[in-house]
Amino acid sequence: MSNVSQPSALTRKVASTSRRARLSRSGNLPRLLGPVLLLLVWELSSQMGWLPAKLLAAPSTALTTGYQMVVNGTLQPHLLASAKRAYLGLGLGVAVGLALALVAGLTRLGDALFDGVVQIKRAIPTMALIPLAIIWMGIGDTMKIALIAASVCVPIYINTHAALKGIDIRYVELAKTLRISKGRFIRRVALPGALPGFFTGLRFAVTLCWGALVVLEQINTTQGVGYLMNRARDYGQTDIIVVGLVIYMVLGLLSDHIVRLIERRTLRYRKVLGS
Repeated sequence: MSNVSQPSALTRKVASTSRRARLSRSGNLPRLLGPVLLLLVWELSSQMGWLPAKLLAAPSTALTTGYQMVVNGTLQPHLLASAKRAYLGLGLGVAVGLALALVAGLTRLGDALFDGVVQIKRAIPTMALIPLAIIWMGIGDTMKIALIAASVCVPIYINTHAALKGIDIRYVELAKTLRISKGRFIRRVALPGALPGFFTGLRFAVTLCWGALVVLEQINTTQGVGYLMNRARDYGQTDIIVVGLVIYMVLGLLSDHIVRLIERRTLRYRKVLGS
């Protein structure tokens, strides 16, 4: 009897393990339920005439419009123009935010000079600076890139600065005991210690980057996804507006995914240390 029951117990255990694995792999399915249901209701409302196209185009209509814009080459130049503005602003903002965080996080003078200023900027919405930015820099790409940089600079600074302040004081004391130079201390201790906070700030930054661009490309542009949406508004083309919104969403999510991949590879050492 025992020989018969043992395989049965083993079979049940294997089946239970397999079932848990399938549930783990399908863990993201509940998250997709809401968006899929929303799309179905949206499409059904449009097809039944409850949601007029002049108010909001159906998802199928927007999908067809987007495909046609890609095929005839209308979309690509505007997409490249938007990506150029977004990533130039992102790169500039990351560089400035990181530099300020290092100076403020590693020196008392830098902390006294810059931390209060960044906190003030944090309390002021970047979009509220548009009137002044137009007066100072005009209404061209320079103004847009500068405001995007101002948007992404804050989360980079806040999170990197907090990570630097959280570095174990024993490492600082050890560096002083060994008389390690300032530059070497920054390279070997400060920067690795600040990386987790930096990547957290970078994930916020890539989202803010595209969020700011949505607004800024509505201001006197002749090229870009925002320009297409602004022109479509004038002609009541809600399908093109939906295409633009989807593009912003996809680029934002894709940028965040890339940052997460880089973060996992860069911070792989933490898993090794924790194992």
